[in-house]
Amino acid sequence: MLQVTEREIINRLAFDNPWWAEKAVPKRFRDWPRRAYLGGLYAMVAESKVRRAVVLLGPRRVGKTVMLQQSVQRLIDDGTDPKAVLYVSVDTPVYSGLPLEFLLRLFMEMHKHHRADRLFVIYDEIQYYKNWEIHLKSLVDSYPEIRFVASGSAAAALRMKSIESGAGRFTDFLLPPLTFAEFRHFAKRGALERFTDDSPDAVAALNRDFLDYLNFGGFPEAVMDESIRRSMDRYIASDIVDKVLLRDLPSLYGVSDTTELNRLFTILAYNTGNEVNLEGLSQASGVAKNTLRKYIEYLEAAFLIHRLYRIDENAQRFKRATHFKVFLTNPCIRAALFGAIGPDDEAMGRMCETGFVSQVAHTKIAKRLFYARWPSGEVDFVVLDPASQRPSSAIEAKWSDRAADNPDKELSGFVDFCDRNKLNSGWVLSRTRSRTVKVNNLKLIVRPVAMVCQNIDYEYIAQPIAKGLHPRTLIPFTVTAVGDKLPD
Repeated sequence: MLQVTEREIINRLAFDNPWWAEKAVPKRFRDWPRRAYLGGLYAMVAESKVRRAVVLLGPRRVGKTVMLQQSVQRLIDDGTDPKAVLYVSVDTPVYSGLPLEFLLRLFMEMHKHHRADRLFVIYDEIQYYKNWEIHLKSLVDSYPEIRFVASGSAAAALRMKSIESGAGRFTDFLLPPLTFAEFRHFAKRGALERFTDDSPDAVAALNRDFLDYLNFGGFPEAVMDESIRRSMDRYIASDIVDKVLLRDLPSLYGVSDTTELNRLFTILAYNTGNEVNLEGLSQASGVAKNTLRKYIEYLEAAFLIHRLYRIDENAQRFKRATHFKVFLTNPCIRAALFGAIGPDDEAMGRMCETGFVSQVAHTKIAKRLFYARWPSGEVDFVVLDPASQRPSSAIEAKWSDRAADNPDKELSGFVDFCDRNKLNSGWVLSRTRSRTVKVNNLKLIVRPVAMVCQNIDYEYIAQPIAKGLHPRTLIPFTVTAVGDKLPD
């Protein structure tokens, strides 16, 4: 039987690393818009003092390979010898079964590199390499001068194994779906900057962008390619259902009944923004409650959904978390599965909440974000202080202006919650209104939900990442902090 020769492997490495000859990455990567996260990833890749591998995590089709290629270009632009950078897509058939170290050594022999040389080695789609975390950890220990970077689309697998086996050797970097501000940047509808124009025409245009974002805005390719937007159902079916639900998660967790998992995800996607409970989900999906708990954890680990847990009117948690709100981390998945929504669609209230959660689900605020519900009222979002576990912010999100125009009538439960928990101010996310009003002694900061999503992205994602920080390292926003940065 014929075997792949070393010469064929060398030729493939040269093909995958065109900058060795041309001193630049392919034009399609250079011309592709930059994600706001590129600066933060590049800062970690270029770091020379910390001897750790960078593990780039994220769902499928959010631009990980493009960001890696753009990081290579930055290295070259900053003076790195192009022949000091190796890129390997592990799922390439020619490399099948080859040890990671073999490819590294072959690269070093090709360019006469020494063990002490400062090199950059990127293993893309590393989840296809069995026991990748053990081999990568060994390489980090054996070649301390080499900066290793790994990435992959089986986010759940990478995250779990990175935590288990990479303690002290790996640094995770999460790349989420496009944020709203990034979507507008990719679509050439606005820069990555704070939005301050609250005139009716400007807000109306921003709302149109927000609706487009909810319908097809989470995937860079869908934003850039109209043909994909016209067939979002097939695009999602191929990259989410087939690859994540039917392949990645079953292979990682040993799921035997993929039909059950698929049915559950479909139910959760349709109910994004709704409160659900295990009993109801079990009846609707036909999945036993114990299995249901595991499936939900798997979907959350794959960054497909995000759960918010419930507190009462006194901000006390429930001992048994049987009720929770579920949100898609990428809002456009719902539209792809069930059809695009219009501005007056009944689902828009839940979708604007989903849009808000998708901006913060990958930041530190996610662990502090809850919702409140009690027999006579509810609050859409509550941020708890990590030290006191008392509310530091309360947020009501509505795709209408009724609450903003009639706060005494529409927000009685919200005002009562803030008063009961000694909050002096609260947020009201509206459809078009932008103002500050007082109800009793409570200051209500009213802003269009689309404006708030844009400005959260700018203040707490785009700006810090440009300085080399990642949102998960930031202090979550409070009403006071954001209020100081948004126009009154």
